Amino acid sequence: MDITKLTRPARKLLPLKKCGAVIVAAGTASRMGGIDKVMAQLKGEPMIARTVRTFQNCDAISEIVIVTREDLILPISGLCKDMPKVKAVVAGGKSRQESVHLGLNALSKDMKLAAIHDGARPLITWQLIDRVVRAANTHNAAAPAIPVKDTIKVVEGRVVKYTPDRATLFAVQTPQVFDFDLLRGALKKAELEGAQVTDDCSAVELMGMSVKIVDGDERNLKVTTPMDLKIAEMLLEEMQ
Repeated sequence: MDITKLTRPARKLLPLKKCGAVIVAAGTASRMGGIDKVMAQLKGEPMIARTVRTFQNCDAISEIVIVTREDLILPISGLCKDMPKVKAVVAGGKSRQESVHLGLNALSKDMKLAAIHDGARPLITWQLIDRVVRAANTHNAAAPAIPVKDTIKVVEGRVVKYTPDRATLFAVQTPQVFDFDLLRGALKKAELEGAQVTDDCSAVELMGMSVKIVDGDERNLKVTTPMDLKIAEMLLEEMQ
């Protein structure tokens, strides 16, 4: 038997396109009980610094733009002075959509992919960033997600309307990575139609485009409450 007839030829990998990261950290931290989550200390380091450093250390990322509040531009710029991939720290807009758009405008024109990440996800790993970028490199749109563990109820007026099939539900994380022009066009369309999207995937979905889901990481939590910050500290202890 000729074994060569039974083996598949190796799949040719596409060259990795240049990817710019937009890290959004322009929120008001209204649920943090007076703690500024952008600058909150995580094992002795501001949370935003740890987030940005992970992108700095990922080979799949070519440059970084941080979108934040006006009052944090100088402090964050100082934290990133030893991170050469950081191209700019810019002020955010009135909404997350506007902040992402401003971040995209600050990236270099030769970026072909854009990775959008919540600055409040400080436990992101370079491996997860790399995995999502490579998926978007092939599929034009990709995001990490983890299966939902709890039973989810759709509720109106404190009354359960129905229970969706848990097997079809995933909690989507960031970074969400897209073809640069695709994302810019999707955000513009959402703006023109007055659609308020809660993440960048939603804007792309409104254009009828599919988003490739890759395995996320349960440790990649979003810090939105003081309890989240304590959990992040415990997880970081295990990761180190």
